[in-house]
Amino acid sequence: MRNRHVSSIAAAAAVLGFLSLALAQTAQQSPGAKAQKAGVAPQHDLSGVWSYTVGVPKGQGIYATLSKDVPPRTAWGETQYQTNKPGYGPKATDAADNTDPILQCDPTGLPRVLLYFHPVEIIQIPGRVLQFFEHDHLWREIWTDGRPLPKDPDPAWYGYSVGKWERDGTFVVDTIGFNDKTWADFYGNPHTEDMHLTERYQRVDHDTLNLTITLDDPKAYTKPWVSDTKIWKLEPAAVNVEEAFCVPSEEDAFTKQIRKPGANITNK
Repeated sequence: MRNRHVSSIAAAAAVLGFLSLALAQTAQQSPGAKAQKAGVAPQHDLSGVWSYTVGVPKGQGIYATLSKDVPPRTAWGETQYQTNKPGYGPKATDAADNTDPILQCDPTGLPRVLLYFHPVEIIQIPGRVLQFFEHDHLWREIWTDGRPLPKDPDPAWYGYSVGKWERDGTFVVDTIGFNDKTWADFYGNPHTEDMHLTERYQRVDHDTLNLTITLDDPKAYTKPWVSDTKIWKLEPAAVNVEEAFCVPSEEDAFTKQIRKPGANITNK
C-alpha cells in the first residue's frame, strides 16, 4: 500500500511538472510575451494577471453591481429582489437577517465574481481560455475550439462558456446553463436558470482591458441589463494570485467583526 501511495504521488508530481512546463512554453511563445517586451497591446492575447481597479460609478461603494441603472424587473424578479437580504448596498440588512448565499461559502457565481477587486489571471491554451480568480481560488473554463453552446446544458454554478474573437480584437464570451442558486451582484439582484451572459473583453492598450457584461434574463428583467465599462489593469509579472478560499469559520468571524458592525451603513 505504501508503494502504491508513493507511486501515485510521483505520478501526480510528474503531471504537474509537465503542465507547468507546457504553460511556461505557451507563455514564451504567445504574442503577449513578445508584445510585453515591445510595450504594445498584443492581438488576440489576454494573458496575464488583471485587477478590476477603476470604473466603479460614484456612490456604489466598495462592491459594484453591473450598473447603477437596473432595468425594470419582472413581477417575479421584483419579488425575489425584495426577498433577498444583502449585507451591502441600499438594502443592507443586519447580519442576523442576511440571506446572501456566499455567507454559507456557496460559489459566488457569475457575473458577480467578475465584480470583485481581487486579481484574475487569464491563461490561453489551445482550445480554451482559463480564468483563475483569487476570490475562492476558482478556475473557470471558456471553450474557444469553435463548439456551439449546448442546447440543453445541466444547470451549473458557473454555467457553460464559449468564446470567440471578433475582427476588431474583442474577445466575446457567451455563457448559459446556470442554476438559480446565486445572486447576480452584491445587492441581491436575482437571476434564473435562463440567464444568458455575454462578456466583451477589449484590450485597449498593453496594460488596460475593458469589460462590458450583458445579462439577458427575460424571467427576471424586462430588458437586457448592460453594464457600464469595467476597467481592468495589468498587474506586474511578479504579482501572485493569492490563496483566498471561502472558509466557513473565517466567514463567520468576518460577519461578526465587519458585516454586522457595518450592516446599517448604506451605499447611497
